Order: sequence, then C-alpha cells, then structure tokens
Amino acid sequence: MSFWQDIKNPNFSLAPMEDVSDTAFREVVLQTAQTGKLNLLYSEFTSVEGMCHPIGHDKVKHRLQINESEKALLKKKNVKLIAQIWGKDPEKYYKTAQYIATETDFDGIDINMGCPVKNVVKNGCCSALISQPELAKEIILATREASNLPLSVKTRIGYKQIVTESWVSHLLGMPLDALTIHGRIQKQMSEGMADWNEIAKAVRLRNEIAPSIKIIGNGDVESYEDGLEKCQSYGVDGVMVGRGIFKNPWFFHPDKGAVSPEEKLDLLQEHTRLFEATWGRTKNFAILRRFFKIYTSGIREASSLRNTLMTTCNAAEVYKAIAEYYNMLKKNEIA
Repeated sequence: MSFWQDIKNPNFSLAPMEDVSDTAFREVVLQTAQTGKLNLLYSEFTSVEGMCHPIGHDKVKHRLQINESEKALLKKKNVKLIAQIWGKDPEKYYKTAQYIATETDFDGIDINMGCPVKNVVKNGCCSALISQPELAKEIILATREASNLPLSVKTRIGYKQIVTESWVSHLLGMPLDALTIHGRIQKQMSEGMADWNEIAKAVRLRNEIAPSIKIIGNGDVESYEDGLEKCQSYGVDGVMVGRGIFKNPWFFHPDKGAVSPEEKLDLLQEHTRLFEATWGRTKNFAILRRFFKIYTSGIREASSLRNTLMTTCNAAEVYKAIAEYYNMLKKNEIA
C-alpha cells in the first residue's frame, strides 16, 4: 500500500527547489522540524535526460544523494522522501524511475509538470506539459510501469490561461497517488497571488473522479498556521511550502516560539558544516550564500555580517566571520 494512503491529514511538505533542497538543507530542515509537523521532503529537480545520458549521468545523480545522517533523521521523525524528476521523453522517465526504485532509498517519485522557467518550458518540459496532455499521460504511464514506488505529480492550474477543470480531470484519470497543485499559471511565474479557489476546484473534481488521490495545495503558504487554515478553507489534504522556509527555517516547528540570534547563527554553521562535508569542492560554495539572509535576518548589525559572509569561499571563512561578528558585538557592549 502507498504511504500516501496512510499519511495523516493535514500533511505538510517542503517543496523541491533548485539548488536548495539538497540532502544538506533537507537535514537542516529535519533538525528544526517538530516531530509530526513535517511529513514529506523532496529532492532537487532531477533531469531524466541527464540521468540517461552516458556522460551526463554522473553530473546529475548528485541531486539524488541522501546522506546517512539524513536517513537517520527521516526514520526518527517519520518523514517520507520523494525524488522529483523532469523531462519529456517517456522512455527516459521509465529508465530513471527504475534507477530510483532499485539504486536509491527514496520512498516515492514525483513528476514535475509545474516548473515555469522559460528555458525549461521552451523545450516542452515541466509546465509546458499542461498543453500536451497526451504526452503527459505517456510519461505518467511509463513511470508507473517502471516502479512500484508511490507516484505523484506537481503541476499548475494552467499554462497561458487557467484550465483547472480540463487539466486536473485529465490527471485524475491517471494511476497517481497524489497531485500537488500550485495555484498559478505558467505565465505568472511566481508573480501575483496564488489562486486557492482554483485549488479548491481541483479538490471538488478529485472528490467526483478519484477520491483516493491526495490533493496538496501549493502557493503563498506563509506560516504553519496559515497552512492549517488553507487546508480547512479549501479542503486540501495538505500543503507544500516553498519560499516560506526562507523566511523561517523553523517553519515546521510552530511551537518553537521566538528564535534567538545565537540559534540562527548556530544553524548557519551547522548548514555550512553539512554542505562542505557533503559536497567538498564538487559543488560551488557560492550556492550556500543564498541562505545567508535567512540566518542573519532580524539580528543586530545584520547587514555588516551578511556583507562579510557574502565574500566567504569555504566553511572556515564562514566560521571566522561569525566569530568576528560576536567579538565586534562584545567590543561595542564594552564601549
């Protein structure tokens, strides 16, 4: 039986995000999450074309890496981990799904039919599949045939215009366990407000067509409490959180209360340690810089520390910058 049938409602998940949701950051999120408040984690977007390329495979498979320390936390906190894949060739989906099922420890597979990035959709991938329903069907069926892992799709309410009824009805006829719906069309990218009324329409369609498929809502979930309210108001089984995690790394710990500056900087150092221990020099350290604003937001002299951190090139320099920041605060207090 699919874990989707056993998962509690309302459930909460962290969205798959490019250069964000790698094994190091997922572990950070697991560390901060209150047990029972986070249910699902997703990998970074993983290209089936890259996975099936004789040379590209080794350059892409790092997106599916799961550290042993992350595995331990996933088990401890009963969180499921899902590999998200994208592309447009059903045969490559088949081969990639087989690889994930036999060579990795992921609990499920998710197909990306929602990414709006222009250089992706111009090649007919991700949200471009909304306007290619028959190809989308072939992809789903090929992935389903290749693996017994639970299967889900993440998509949007339309490509150039809203087509929730026709598109979601089409997907609900597929052998899926869950469907995550972002309440924007591709043309909007991340602009404007997500339309949760359209997500609610998808729930009503699900109730009529395929009651067993879980519906997850996505878009503008600002806090854990906001997520609970959206589940109640729009009837979704759960919510997926994206940008909200950048405002609060303790998003999935609603009982945490106020977070001290020391806790934020300790978490920054832990994330830095995990990133360097995992990737060494195989990944550009600059990727980590996008997280610095998260950890320095709301602390004293934040801009000064952030400016220093943005020049760092390795973990040692990050630790040094933080130590110097603390020394500066002490000197200011003495003066």
